[in-house]
Amino acid sequence: MKITTLILVFTTGFSTIVSGQEKKENVKVPLAVEKAFQKNYPNTKAKWEKEAGKYEAGFKQNGKKMSVLYSETGMMEESEIEIPINQLPASVAQYTAQHKLGKIKEAAKITKADGAVLYEAEVKSGDALFDAKGNFVTIQKD
Repeated sequence: MKITTLILVFTTGFSTIVSGQEKKENVKVPLAVEKAFQKNYPNTKAKWEKEAGKYEAGFKQNGKKMSVLYSETGMMEESEIEIPINQLPASVAQYTAQHKLGKIKEAAKITKADGAVLYEAEVKSGDALFDAKGNFVTIQKD
């Protein structure tokens, strides 16, 4: 049992490092980031992750999963909110079917700090991103 657990811990950590997607959960958040988050989302508890020098707060609001991304100085860079799949632009489903990306598992609306909107459709190969009109932008592999 101990050997199995050790192997699991080792392989999980190793695959995270190899993939280049290392995320550190429950990190120490700079005061500027914490203040900015509490200003926008008072009395909200979040689970924090750090990736590539940015801080991401994951939390629920009104029963929906949300996340907000901040720079080290506390500038909000984007927010993301879970939406029902049927709220994606119609062209998103058409694109994913036409390009055989698979069934859409989850959907989100991303709003950048400048107000630009992107839609995210989680498919088997990663997160497909679309602009506000539903035009394909890119796919982020898992």
